[in-house]
Amino acid sequence: MKRVRCPKCDNYIIFDETKYADGQSLVFQCPECGKEFGIRMGVSKLRERQKDENPDENADENGCGSIVVIENVFHYKQVLPLKMGDNIIGRYMKNAKVDLKIETNDPSMDISHCVINVSRDKKTGKLKYILRDGPSYTGTFVDNEILGDKERRVIYDGTLFTLGATSIILRAAEEDD
Repeated sequence: MKRVRCPKCDNYIIFDETKYADGQSLVFQCPECGKEFGIRMGVSKLRERQKDENPDENADENGCGSIVVIENVFHYKQVLPLKMGDNIIGRYMKNAKVDLKIETNDPSMDISHCVINVSRDKKTGKLKYILRDGPSYTGTFVDNEILGDKERRVIYDGTLFTLGATSIILRAAEEDD
């Protein structure tokens, strides 16, 4: 089963892609807003999306690690790659100035919720991950403690942090010693 997103209201429409061939055009009508739109199987003009429904938790395409958004009632599991410098994390919205857009209906997650800064430690040369709140309306929690205003917290591989009702795990890059 595949999903397409309505370009007007962002509602998902689920369909069985095995019934169609690559290159075939399909027309959908959104049950929420009534918008009609078309897609072509096997072709995407939109932004890069998750390759499959069970992404690799240890994906590390930029060599800086990734975050794993845990599946819950608001969304499916997602793996988003980190880059060097600031990685702004927030809820997906068209044209939002966010680096890591989490596709969710979680109303407690802000469009720009928090930031993970990836840098090299000057003493060890290893990657260092620093989390700070956006600032957001609901806060960013690490180990069930809310980050204070302007507070920065060093996080490590496997650290669980929460944005609204969404839980995320840091997957640090594997580095050679």
